[in-house]
Formats: sequence, structure tokens, C-alpha cells
Amino acid sequence: MMSVYKIISYYFSLQESKSFALSIFRGQVATAQVFPYPSVLNDEQEEFLRELVGPCSKFFEEVNDPAKNDALEKVEDHTMEGLKEMGAFGLQVPAELGGVGLTNTQYARLVEIVGSHDLGVGITLGAHQSSKEKYLPKLASGTKSSEHIAAYCLTEPTSGSDAASIRTTAVPSPCGQYFTLNGGKLWISNGGLAEIFTVFMKDKITAFIVERSFGGVTNGPPEKKMGIKASNTAEVYFDNVRVPADCVLGEVGGGFKVAMNILNNGRFGMAAALSGTMKGVIAKAVDHAANRTQFGNKIHTYGVIQEKLARMVMLQYVTESMAYMISGNMDSGATEFQNEAAISKIFASEAAWTVTDECIQVLGGMGFMKDTGVERVMRDLRIFRIFEGANDILRLFVALNGFQNAGIQLKSLQKALKNPLGNASLLAGEITKRAKRKAGMSTGLTLQGSVHPELAHSGELTVKAIEQFGTVVEELLIKHGKKIIEWPTVAIDLYAMVVVLSRASRSLSQGLPSAQHEKMMCETWCTEVRCTEIQSTAQILQIHSYLDFTFYV
Repeated sequence: MMSVYKIISYYFSLQESKSFALSIFRGQVATAQVFPYPSVLNDEQEEFLRELVGPCSKFFEEVNDPAKNDALEKVEDHTMEGLKEMGAFGLQVPAELGGVGLTNTQYARLVEIVGSHDLGVGITLGAHQSSKEKYLPKLASGTKSSEHIAAYCLTEPTSGSDAASIRTTAVPSPCGQYFTLNGGKLWISNGGLAEIFTVFMKDKITAFIVERSFGGVTNGPPEKKMGIKASNTAEVYFDNVRVPADCVLGEVGGGFKVAMNILNNGRFGMAAALSGTMKGVIAKAVDHAANRTQFGNKIHTYGVIQEKLARMVMLQYVTESMAYMISGNMDSGATEFQNEAAISKIFASEAAWTVTDECIQVLGGMGFMKDTGVERVMRDLRIFRIFEGANDILRLFVALNGFQNAGIQLKSLQKALKNPLGNASLLAGEITKRAKRKAGMSTGLTLQGSVHPELAHSGELTVKAIEQFGTVVEELLIKHGKKIIEWPTVAIDLYAMVVVLSRASRSLSQGLPSAQHEKMMCETWCTEVRCTEIQSTAQILQIHSYLDFTFYV
């Protein structure tokens, strides 16, 4: 728990945030990072991406065998060699250092393809990363003689979501030339394959780059897992490993920041990959529904199947919209996307599970059989709600982050109240706004001019939902301070509302062939979330009122 509060403190070095996901906790709308929907690739980048998509798709359709990888519990050797030759191990390594040099948006598109075919391969590629420039050419290299696999080592037997409980130690030498590392890491992806490790140590939480060639680095046997069996997962041990001082990532004591940056960058990629996973299983469900006959009719003609497929497609659309919104923000130079990245990871991992479960339901008994490949996807998906930050912890992160941001605003108002004459206009505006909120009147908050006219009603629903959410957050902060217990499923859904509003608005403005279809999904999502949000906020207030009552009794 303490590490979560440390995360919050780290992120609140800036008072004013441009993050939309934070602004909704104040009942406000910061549109800079959500409208218009980002289109960040120039013509040359678009063309380069098109050139990559075809070969990448063909490779995963014709070369990679996910069922074989799953059965062997490793990525087949010829597949690994093919990935190296394509440059898959250096997708975001700058071109001048031997990599492909993709932007975040380009990377997301290719990760989406990987996710639609084999999540085990996706984990192998995703775990392969380093922040130290001198190692990037090695990691990006596609030749067998010089290729190096990398791994990220954070988790320990006593340290999962609570990074502050790390016990692995790094003792500096008296001469200051090196550190001596001792300890072990648990469940490390690529742990049995890697030659280069990013390792986090207890002392002030410092990150190091460690080479297996330093000596003293060993690993246990591959773990037997429920899913993502193709990825190598093993324990890694460090026994008196001498690491040169220049292998510290960032600075001594700066490992927490390094870890958060790596995790944030990984979370948007996870949303992109799982968007692809959903596309893959939806295609299987649609194909089955179009060809399966029961009671004299194709089952796609039955309302219950139509509703399942429609909801599956809508969840995929929302997830995909989140992934490319965040990648676009990152490519545009945004630095405040931590809450958005966490939200995308939570939403994507839960949506993918729901969509895959419904796919099995549409396929019936056939979906339960190994031959369709959906049961493998189901097994693979289960880990995504646990690693890169367990969803339960990330919900707490989103809540604490948002509540603290809203609390900063309340503190500034408290300061203003100490000098009412000098802050008369500010206080008058805040009093008027709160009075209007209480009366159910509009406070002037609007998305008009940001959303397409055809989506005006959905925009109004979104604004009302944000205002109501902000009111509840403020009431809870005033009444309970830091002792707020409710976690922000509402905030996650509100962010999803604005993301699809933005994307559908862009499609309508550009007259894309999919525009009306996107409009329908957007309107459906916004209507459903608004109805759910009304119920949820009422329940939150009831819960806290009940707790107040039981406390005084």
C-alpha cells in the first residue's frame, strides 16, 4: 500500500494537470489531450507502417504456430529467427542505433497484429527492453551471433505490487567503481533466455543494467504456467554479482521513476495487443455464427447472438480507441498519461476476457475444444489482469491519483477563503458553480465545438456524468478526506466515453465509411455508461452514509 502512495506523491510534482482522466475528478473537462482524436503520423510514417503491416501479418499467419508454441512451451526456434530477421526485437530502438525506429502509434499497430495471433510471442517481445543506450544496438540486432534477449526484473517473493518491499541488495564498493548485487527475482519473462537484465534493488530502489556475462547470474527452470506458455518465465538469481557503477539506470535512488516509466509505456502496448486479441476472437465468433444452423436458421439471425456480437465489437472499439488515443498523446509529447495508461490496461484486460468468454459461448461446445484455439486465448488472457500492475492495485492508483488532484483544488479554495476580499471573483464563481450543480443545472461545462454535431446528445450525457462524478468526489473528500474507500470504475467508464466521442467525431468529420457504425457504438456506450454512472454514484453515497451511521452507532 505504501508504494501506491509513493507513486501518487511522485506524480504530483506538478499542480496543474493537463490529464483528462484527472480533470474529471474535479468535475472538469481538460480537452487538450482528448480532442481532436490524435492523427500523429505524417505521410512518410503512414507509408512505412503500411509496408510493415503486410509482412508482419503474413509472418504470423504462415510462419508462427501458436498452438505448437503452446504445446512446446516455447517459441519455436525458426519463429524466433524469423522475428529477429524482421527486426521485431528492435521495433522502438532508434534507426541510428540499428532498430526500426517506430513511433508509439506505429508500434501499437504492429503489437495489435501480434496480439491477434499469439500473446505468448507478444510477452517475449514486450519483455525485451532496456533503457541504456549502449545496449540498444545489441538488443535491436537481428543476427544470431550478436543478438541479445533482455528481461525486466522487479518481482520478488515478497514484492509484487508493493515495490517498496524489494529485498534484493546492491552494496557499493569502497572505491565507488562497482556495486555487489545479491538476491533473486521471481516470475521473470525471458528470465531463462536473457543476457541483459534491468534489475531493481532495495537500496533506495535503484535500477541497474546487469549482463549475464558479469558472472554470478543464474536462473531456475522454466515455470509451468496456466497460459502464455510460449513465453519463457523463470526465477533469476544474483550471487555476488559485480556491476560497474556506470550500469546504474538514471541515478542511485531513481529506480522508482525508471520502473514507473517502463510500466506506463508497457500498459498502452497491452491495450493495443488485447485490442488485436479481441479482433481475432470476434472473427471466429462471427464466422461460426454465419455458418452454424440451429432450428432451421443461421444462428446470427437470433437476437441473443446479435446482442453478444454487438457488445463484443463495442468493447473492442473502446479498447482500440483508448490504445491509439494514448499512443497519440505520447507521440505528441504529452508527459501526463499515467492515469490514462492505467485505465487502458484495466479496461483492456477485462474487456478482452469478457469478449473471449462470449466468443466461447457463441461457439458453444466447439469453443471449449482445443482445435478452435479460443481456450488457449482464454488461458493466456488470465495473467493480464495480474501483471504490469494488478487491476485491483491500479484501480486504487487511479482513485488516489484522482482524489489527490481534486484535493489540491479544494486546498487552494481553502486558502482563498482566508482572504475573501482578495479572492472575491474566484469564490463567487465557485459558489455559483456548486449551487448550480446541487440544483441539477448546467454549470456551463460543455463539449460543444469539440464533438461532432451528430453526437451532441452523447456529448451532453458525458458532461452531465462528469459534473455528477465531480460533485460526488468533492462531497466524499470534504466528509472523509483521505479515508475514501470506493474505487473508480466510474472514472474508467467516463474516460472511455470521451475517447469514443473523440474518435467517432473525427470519423464523422472526415466522412469515413465506418463513421455511422462508429456513431452507433459511441451513442450506445455513452447511454449505457450514463445510466450505470447514475446508479454507481448513488450507491457510493449510500455506502459512505451507511458507514457514517454504523460508526456513530
